[in-house]
Parts: sequence; C-alpha cells; structure tokens
Amino acid sequence: MRLLSATEIIAQRVFNTLYIYLDIVFLVALLVLLIIQKKYCTAIFGILGGVLYMIVDYGIFHLALGTRSIEGGNLFAVLLWMSMSYGITNFVFIWLWMAKDKHALEYTLFIVVWWIAAPMMATTFGPNMPKIKIQRTTGEYHGYMALILLAGYAAAIVYNMFQKDRAKRFPLIRLLIIGITVQFAWEFSLLVGGIRSAEIVDWGSKIQTLVVNSLLETNLGAVPIYCIYLSISGLITEDLKKRSPRVLFTDRMAELNTSTQKRTAL
Repeated sequence: MRLLSATEIIAQRVFNTLYIYLDIVFLVALLVLLIIQKKYCTAIFGILGGVLYMIVDYGIFHLALGTRSIEGGNLFAVLLWMSMSYGITNFVFIWLWMAKDKHALEYTLFIVVWWIAAPMMATTFGPNMPKIKIQRTTGEYHGYMALILLAGYAAAIVYNMFQKDRAKRFPLIRLLIIGITVQFAWEFSLLVGGIRSAEIVDWGSKIQTLVVNSLLETNLGAVPIYCIYLSISGLITEDLKKRSPRVLFTDRMAELNTSTQKRTAL
C-alpha cells in the first residue's frame, strides 16, 4: 500500500446523472425551507457559497491550474452543479452552527441524511443512466490552502492571546470542530455511497483523501467565515431587517460566547 503525499491527493467522483437530478430537487427543497422559515441570510450565504466554489473550482482549479478532468459529461455544467450543491449545503451547515440557530441540528441531519441517501438512491434507481467521472489533483494548490488555514487560525490565536476580555475571544475549538465536521460529513458520505474514489482500489489512498480534505479544505475558511458572520449579523437580522442599534464585531462575538456560557450553566 502506497500513500500519496498530502499535496498529491486525487479527489475523484463517479456517479450517474440521476444523482444530479435528485440533488437539484433537494437543493430547491432546502432553499424553499429556509425561505419559509425566513432564514434569508442563510439562504443567500449558501447561494454565494456556491458561486464562490464555482469561481475556485472552474476558474482556479480548471482554467488556471488545469487540475480538473472529466469523462462522460460537460465540465462547465457538471462543475456548476457540484459547486452550487456543496457550496449551498456546506455554507448553510456552517452558517447555522456559527449562528447557533435553534434548528441547526435539524438542518444538519436533513443535509447529512441526504448526502448518505442520495448516492444509494441514484445507484438503485438509475443504473442504466449515463455515468460521469470527474477528478482533480491537488499537488498544485494544497500548499496554498494550507497557508490560508495557517494564516486564519494564527491570526485568531494571536488575537486571543492579547484580548483580555474572554467573552470577546474567538471560540477556536468550536470553529475547528465546525470546519472539520462539515467537510468530513460529506467526504465520508461520498465514500460510503460509492462516489468518492470509486475507481481507486487502494483503501489507503481513499482514507488519506478523506482525512486530508476533511482537515484542510473547508476548515481553511472557518475563521474568515466566522468574521464575515460576525460582521453581517451585527448589522442585519436573519430575516434581513436592520439591527438597531448595530452591534460591533467584538460585541457580537461576546453575544455568541455569552449565549454558550448561559446554555452550559443551565
């Protein structure tokens, strides 16, 4: 068994087209549910997350670095769906937990159960539908992603060291858990569903892809996304109403940290 280095991971997915159609229905249902519950900020953030994923995946990974390849489908169309799919679900997942939303657990289960069920449903009900294989190598950019990861957490760590008010410190352990869990949940779901690394027979490489991606790829954005959340939620409410008076960055952090302490005490 030969393990690749952390900068030589091959991220591969193999699935039939029914998986895409089912997933689009789920994404629409998820956004409709958020809108019905007036979680407008969460819905918008999720959509913007999909746009960001598309810019990175198609613009950087494919056009700039040439790391993407596809068999059996149109690269732009498939990447657009993939970006919106995991952009929306991942960023909704992150936003709700950072916001400590009262329905964060329910939405998380809704998303994770879908991630587990969708590949199996597609395999059972669409065995004769066209298959797509899409993959990327990571040697060209994992070092840059690690640099972003280090910069974000290092800045938050140094800030905490000099912040005397404990209520105004970054909840680093919580951010670490969120950043790793989101990526791990869908990487694991893809793996057990037979989509991730489907044509890679070496289980050492499969597990290495799972571990490296989980530790790095979403986690690198945990601190920056938390900063964005604090800034936005200090100005507007979840239903897009202006907060009056507005809450400054560190005061908003204190609000969230204090709410955790109160729940723990209870």
